Amino acid sequence: MTPRARPVRRPARPRPARKPAARGAIGTIPMAVGPKAHPQLGLGLWALGRWSPEDEARTKATVARAYELGVRWFDTAEVYGAGRSERVLGDVLRRAVAGDEALVTTKLSWEHLRASQVRASLVRSLDRLGRRSVDLYLVHAPDRRVPIAETMRALEELWHEGRVGAIGVSNFSLEEMQEAARSLRETRLVVNQVRFNLFDREDADPILPYCREQKIVVEAYTPLARGLLQGRYLDGRRPPAEVRQFAQDLFGDSRLPEIVRRAKALRDLAARNEVALASLALHWLARQGAAPVFGASRPEQVEANLTAWSQRPSDDVLDEADAIARGERA
Repeated sequence: MTPRARPVRRPARPRPARKPAARGAIGTIPMAVGPKAHPQLGLGLWALGRWSPEDEARTKATVARAYELGVRWFDTAEVYGAGRSERVLGDVLRRAVAGDEALVTTKLSWEHLRASQVRASLVRSLDRLGRRSVDLYLVHAPDRRVPIAETMRALEELWHEGRVGAIGVSNFSLEEMQEAARSLRETRLVVNQVRFNLFDREDADPILPYCREQKIVVEAYTPLARGLLQGRYLDGRRPPAEVRQFAQDLFGDSRLPEIVRRAKALRDLAARNEVALASLALHWLARQGAAPVFGASRPEQVEANLTAWSQRPSDDVLDEADAIARGERA
């Protein structure tokens, strides 16, 4: 078992008691390696590049509220805000009571995959996070110019030293994931984080059978399809340029009208069954065995998503949601 990170604690400051809002419990998924189980739901700290002082303050309040309400999986990366996301997360968790209970994930940039770069990247990330080790360290994306085996063996050295609790990947195809797994000699690959939601399954569908067989956790980013599966952009409002840039498959002019039509049908399905639209999206992913990691920039967004999580639709409703999203039902 690898040593658990124990951040330096600051003297506790008195603060007024705040009763957490009631929310559905977040379960866990076993991980093949590492001292912690993997929560079924987590908060991602990607902020679309907006890192003004006001945004940082809002992000800190959002992370703190998520922790207060029971979120214990936080996902960041060295490229998010050029490291500022890691620093913000570290600041919040150092102030949290028993903040070392959280499963902290960060990612190695696709620009730093050479063996000579991997250790330096982790050291910088740990410094920003204020931790001696990270629970889960992912390769953010592969680079065809760098052999996967070279990167994975460098990561395994860090795992052997206890600097990394477990090793995973992100945005890896089935073949790339299999190569990564073969490259590890003493430990195992435990995660592949891919884009996955009711409307966007191309990355996840090919890997799901292998991940189930190998007990690899599939983490689903963009589980709410950039807000579409929360009801955003269903009133005729055009998605902003930054959203269209990072989700061209969904928000391209040729596909968006049909996607909006299906999203409205999903909204109607949710209303008939007295659950939030996001409940369909999150629990459909959970039923596939995936762990959604949602984004939020304000505390009230965290609260809304946890409320949606607490509303578990029936399997029949999730089956209908699946058919609507596929375009098999009007």
